[in-house]
Amino acid sequence: MLKRLAALLPLLLASASFMMPAHAQQQPQTDLSRTQLSIGLYKIDAQVAQTPLQREIGLMFRKEMPQAEGMIFVFEQPATQCFWMRNTILPLTAAFVADDGHIVNLADMQPMTENTHCSQEPVRYVLEMNKGWFAKKNIQQGAKLGGELFAAGQR
Repeated sequence: MLKRLAALLPLLLASASFMMPAHAQQQPQTDLSRTQLSIGLYKIDAQVAQTPLQREIGLMFRKEMPQAEGMIFVFEQPATQCFWMRNTILPLTAAFVADDGHIVNLADMQPMTENTHCSQEPVRYVLEMNKGWFAKKNIQQGAKLGGELFAAGQR
């Protein structure tokens, strides 16, 4: 009996690692699909977080992100979306975005905090960029993002 348990132990340990929440593994997700967004003259290469697990992990554990890159969180339907910065090392600005691509509100977020930052109205999308990216480009509430994600909402 003891030999059987000893033989099963490596298998049990390996399967337990699959049951751990992804953020417990402390690895950034860098292999998500990407989409191209635009706002005014600016282009953004955005990773797309669309599953619950992808959205939960978000930009956790990332140590750097190029200035023209971000992550767009895609939800099934518009709702009040709230974000925090647990296990997120980078300071970020979140743009809460309506179906037609217009920015409902912006929120600067401090790293490694659990303060919530929420949309001022129901939205389906949240775009996270390096903190200050929108301000440096004078992009404010009401500005409109373009891209395939927003094509249906702009009709």
